Amino acid sequence: MDRIIRFLLNNIPRKLLIRGSYFFRRISQYANKGNMVECPVCNSHYRKFLKYGYHIVRKNALCPKCLSLERHRLIWIYLLNKTDFFTKSLRVLHIAPEQCFEERFRKMKNLDYITADLGSPLADYKCDVQNLPFKENEFDVVVCNHVLEHVDDDFKAMSEILRVMKPGAFAILLVPLDFTREKTFEDPSIVSPRERKKHFLQYDHKRLYGLDYPERLKKTGFLITEDNYLDELDDELRKRFSLSEKEMMYGYKKPERGIQ
Repeated sequence: MDRIIRFLLNNIPRKLLIRGSYFFRRISQYANKGNMVECPVCNSHYRKFLKYGYHIVRKNALCPKCLSLERHRLIWIYLLNKTDFFTKSLRVLHIAPEQCFEERFRKMKNLDYITADLGSPLADYKCDVQNLPFKENEFDVVVCNHVLEHVDDDFKAMSEILRVMKPGAFAILLVPLDFTREKTFEDPSIVSPRERKKHFLQYDHKRLYGLDYPERLKKTGFLITEDNYLDELDDELRKRFSLSEKEMMYGYKKPERGIQ
């Protein structure tokens, strides 16, 4: 089964995976009925979540109903408990929109919600995160998860995200991390899918981020405003929501005017 999962994720285009997922969800959510794990995104309960992974197939990862992964469930409770995302009128840009979020964010009346991506069928704007077609200081929130590892110039992408954010706005910017690596590893000469998978853990990644990831964002101009949110959660909640053992879940903000 693990080999089948890896083969499908690594060989079927993302656009087709998204389209096929609507049928998949109809049948998969009935396979693991129970009450051992809970998805805070869709409020569903299961005996366990489904397996998922491009490189290492993780057990208890994918929600059968909304397709949330560990990071999505963490982001959801972060937004719920640490921000006014669900109550305040906000203009939101969601880059590479995830299905589990996109379906729910569009229905939220307090959000002016816009999506963008190069190829996703869920995107309102077809564009590159390295060259966003939006004005400066336009958005209160930017959500951009597991995107920066795919772009040629992540500093340019970070700068573009910061440019379109209003002063004081915050961003959710998770990336896959190697917690054993101090410095991010990138090598533009590595171009073949096979070699990228070997060095960056996925065929379409262009770097492997290390523990210096927050510092890279700081160099672009972002502020880190909080401690790692995952550290605030107890073991029982982590197990209940099947969260990652390690994740850098910070609130990245654009400085207010006049603050450097």
